Amino acid sequence: MNTNQNKAVEFEDLGIKEYQPAWDYQEKLMKDIIDTKIKNRDLPAEEHITTPNHLLFVEHPHVYTLGKSGHEENMLAGIDKLKELEATYVKTNRGGDITYHGFGQIVGYPVLDLENFFTDIHLYMRNLEEVIIRTIGEYGLKGERSPGETGVWLDVGKPYARKICAMGVKASRWVTLHGFALNINTDMRYFEYIIPCGIKDKQVTSLKRELERELTPEEMEDIKAKIRKHFADVFQAELIYK
Repeated sequence: MNTNQNKAVEFEDLGIKEYQPAWDYQEKLMKDIIDTKIKNRDLPAEEHITTPNHLLFVEHPHVYTLGKSGHEENMLAGIDKLKELEATYVKTNRGGDITYHGFGQIVGYPVLDLENFFTDIHLYMRNLEEVIIRTIGEYGLKGERSPGETGVWLDVGKPYARKICAMGVKASRWVTLHGFALNINTDMRYFEYIIPCGIKDKQVTSLKRELERELTPEEMEDIKAKIRKHFADVFQAELIYK
């Protein structure tokens, strides 16, 4: 356990960015943290270098991503269809199966040294879910957890249960990668070309679909602010704006 815990989290909104460069950026941040942790092993405790934490927001152009334990048969669109959809397909090193990222979706990538917080991946996932549950709760939606399925759901246990936020992460030496994708104004037709997260019998939804209206750019920024606030509260962190 890190005796010099740093609860500051540097926040950065990357705007619209292709998936691969955003992934590369996360990997760089993760490597920098891990390199620092390796250096610390050879130093006395009082000389340990504090490891940073990051929270990135991004909006990706149309992309389907497959987790390392995912099944390619859950990708229903072939190469020609992907071209027609102007979408790319990327195999990633996160957990989980296949999902879609696109415009009108808030994607959050926390790159945290969990030794600054707690060393428990299960708790980390539940905390991420809690951040989203609190955020959509401000719009009158009752977000829930579905047993055995990560992410945030509505109407769990009912025939019309649906996922509003997908999650998939990776951790190495207690440093996290990847994160969550919250559907706001997302074009839900893109989900028709995959079996989302490999789950056949449940639907996906968005804030737009649930509220039955398009959210304005100002409201999108307000949702981001709410996510940041709840992230700071749940993780007992201090967000610093880059």
